[in-house]
Amino acid sequence: MSADLRIVSLLPSATEIAVALGLEGNLVGRSHECDFPPSVAQLPVCTSTKLEKGLSSRAIEDRVKAIVENGLSVYDVDAALLRALRPDVILTQAQCAVCAVTPGDLEEALAQWVGTPPRLVSLAPDDLADVLGDLARVAEAAGVPDRAAPAAEAMRAGLAALAPPAGRAPSLLAVEWIDPLMVAGNWVPELVTAAGGKPLLAARGVHSHWIEAGAVEAADPDVIALMPCGYQLAQTLPEARTLLASPAWRGLRAVREARVFAVDGHHLFNRPGPRLVESAAVLAAILHSPDAVPDHLAPFIAQL
Repeated sequence: MSADLRIVSLLPSATEIAVALGLEGNLVGRSHECDFPPSVAQLPVCTSTKLEKGLSSRAIEDRVKAIVENGLSVYDVDAALLRALRPDVILTQAQCAVCAVTPGDLEEALAQWVGTPPRLVSLAPDDLADVLGDLARVAEAAGVPDRAAPAAEAMRAGLAALAPPAGRAPSLLAVEWIDPLMVAGNWVPELVTAAGGKPLLAARGVHSHWIEAGAVEAADPDVIALMPCGYQLAQTLPEARTLLASPAWRGLRAVREARVFAVDGHHLFNRPGPRLVESAAVLAAILHSPDAVPDHLAPFIAQL
């Protein structure tokens, strides 16, 4: 790797992957959502969102539909800043046009590039194996392929160390969006399994999908984890309380037994990178020891 390699990351999980690979010093720009580790806050911000702050999940869904139906992107890219940063590598994603900047959003900036264009590394993980593969993809693009294996092994070891207790695995419904209702798929079912639970209405590697309240009633989960995409706990709680007060949810076993939890979707579950190990640890805590949540996990969990 060249010591002066310049990387712009337009995806929070890619930023965390780069840092895990020892590349923080090579980062020269970030997206407006890249906020971990806190030290990346000093980097120039290359993107912004068209979504106003404070919208409800239903309002966000309606606003995104309107934007997409008009043939627009949910995000704006500061093309002039991006060119001024002169990156050798740009990290982005191709999985979800709603979640983060995609290669399509970069077309204008790249079309007007002067000189050698940067290498575009677009990540699109469906499951944990793909997340581990992304470590290798970023490492290879940065010229440090030997750093991927240790980082991947650290993730595997962290998940294996959870060692769920023997016996029946409690069933868990992971909710990725509240209105309309969406179940969390992709890598989340694997995290549930690693934490010693049984994922409901979702399967490894299958994209998150809309579900009806009747399906939740029929499944009647032991535990419910609300992890809206992009939501921190404070934003989740008001909508979560409204949801649990509805007739369709009041009779659920998890609601009756107070085994419903809001967990931090923004910082953990929606970021397919090294901190998925912490995500699984959060699930293990709410599944098996909700009355004794470790201090380091407490900021990511709220019992309802």
